[in-house]
Amino acid sequence: MATVTDIRSEDLGQLFEQDWGKIRWLCSQEIDPDSEMTFGMVYINAGQSNPRHAHPNCEEIIFVLSGQCDHTLGDEVFRLETGMMLRIPRNVAHNATAVGWEPCRMIIAYSAPDRQTIGE
Repeated sequence: MATVTDIRSEDLGQLFEQDWGKIRWLCSQEIDPDSEMTFGMVYINAGQSNPRHAHPNCEEIIFVLSGQCDHTLGDEVFRLETGMMLRIPRNVAHNATAVGWEPCRMIIAYSAPDRQTIGE
């Protein structure tokens, strides 16, 4: 069965507020038991970073909707701007720092419905 989510709604998905920003999950095994992936949106406040972490059971794809960030991927750093995409392989430590004066908004997708996260 298909699931439809209206991203214009303020009460959609699961919102998790963090010191560094917010994550809103739109699709996952918890939201839709038939899902085969995890999908959401992340918002990193200007000048802030999410904690460095890895996903042992899936790869991640991020797509920058607005703003820019320096995204560490292993030992490399990539400057990502609006319209850019980055694929993060399974088990590779990474994190993002919003640079510039505005927050960085990204779409995030994982190749597993039960995304696992391990902090460094």
